Amino acid sequence: MAGFVLIHGSWHGGWCFDLVADILRARGHTVVAPTLPGMGGTAAEMAAVTLDGWGEFAAQHCRDLKAQGVGPVVLAGHSRGGLVVSTAAERDPAAVDALVYICAMMLPDGMSRAEFKQLEGANPAFDGIIRKVHEGVATEIDAANAAPVFAQLSPPHLVAAAMARLMAEPHAPRAQKVHVTPHRWGSLPRTYVECTEDRTIPIDSQRRMLHFSPGANVVTLPADHSPYLSFPMELADALEGAIPA
Repeated sequence: MAGFVLIHGSWHGGWCFDLVADILRARGHTVVAPTLPGMGGTAAEMAAVTLDGWGEFAAQHCRDLKAQGVGPVVLAGHSRGGLVVSTAAERDPAAVDALVYICAMMLPDGMSRAEFKQLEGANPAFDGIIRKVHEGVATEIDAANAAPVFAQLSPPHLVAAAMARLMAEPHAPRAQKVHVTPHRWGSLPRTYVECTEDRTIPIDSQRRMLHFSPGANVVTLPADHSPYLSFPMELADALEGAIPA
């Protein structure tokens, strides 16, 4: 059986994967879904967060599974979590056997999330629910208006519970350029789970990233930006399908 390390996206925590993790565990797999350090912390704690630090955090979870004899190890990231996945894989490709990007930031070498945002252009519904806090060190979400942007197709009771748990997000990782190379990050098999009804990272943006970094196996879901709520079984299938033979 395989091991999965699931990295959440912006303003969320590892709890967002609870349904998917339960499905994978019921199939005999080992699943770790941590909340990234600094999330929802003090201004000082969030100012100390770096993308490199998050990448090492994810890589260590992969190493820990390997040390326990669990494998192969699949490292997956949702949304902004894609930046963390790429950084971890570049840092220690030997700790990972496959990568999965779930409507996630799969950026080419030398590009930051902030720079990709400039290429995307305006997304008024998404941009309108973000506000800076702690003098720009972090951002928060207007949870009262986030559901139609994050999870318009997901079960309302699950969405309400998730929106109530959103927390402040350190800004620095979004501004840091991703560094990936063909012989490290590029040596690992990749799956990209594209979500056609995504209002946060629209499908055109997802496919632009696939164009920038070709070579991924693509799984298409008719999902919103929260496929772990709207299509948990299908997402679990996609994750399981990424296990190397």
